[in-house]
Formats: sequence, C-alpha cells, structure tokens
Amino acid sequence: MNCNIKSLYLCVTDMERAILFYESFFEQKVTVKDNIYSVFDINGFRLGLFAFEKMQEAHTFGSNCLPSVSVENISIFNKKLEGLKIIFPVTIIGNNWVAEFEDSEGNHIELTTPVE
Repeated sequence: MNCNIKSLYLCVTDMERAILFYESFFEQKVTVKDNIYSVFDINGFRLGLFAFEKMQEAHTFGSNCLPSVSVENISIFNKKLEGLKIIFPVTIIGNNWVAEFEDSEGNHIELTTPVE
C-alpha cells in the first residue's frame, strides 16, 4: 500500500480567534478563509480549521489526536511556546525536545525540535 497523509483539521468554536492564533503561530496568513472551513498551507500540508457547531456536529475536545509541529531549532521552539498554556512540559524524548500546548480552541498541539 502506498498512502500519504496530506491534511488534517482541528475543530474550532471561534473561527476568527482560531485564525488569528494560527496566523500568529505559523507567521503566515490563512490560505483559504471561510466561516465553516478555513485552511493553512504549511509547506504543502493542509491544516484545516472546522467550525463544527455551525454544521450541528458534536465534538469532544481532548488529547485523542495530537498534531505535531516541528521547528528547526531550540531558539524558535522556546519562542513559539512563550505565553502558551503548556499541557506537557518541555522534555527530551529520543533526539528531540518535545512540549505540548493548548491552542485558542482547547486543542492539544505538540511542538518538537531536534536536540543539538
């Protein structure tokens, strides 16, 4: 089998707030802006924001799916974590620094960078 994962979406309760959060975090503008489903193109990977309540869908927030974002060095890693609600503290796991934070909508996101 030959498969790829090229996208995922996060459920959001406030699209504008979520867009502002991720525009700041990724330091880029949203690629497709919509009140139901907005998209960021992160180097060819599509990160969607889905306003599930507007589609009358149920959702349980938590840590059952953990998107992982990698940055190139510890300096950027530490800068990205500033001011965020840390869920899992900065820890070395294998050859990476790892932390987990909560986004503006309650989703848990992992941030990693190689140990230099």
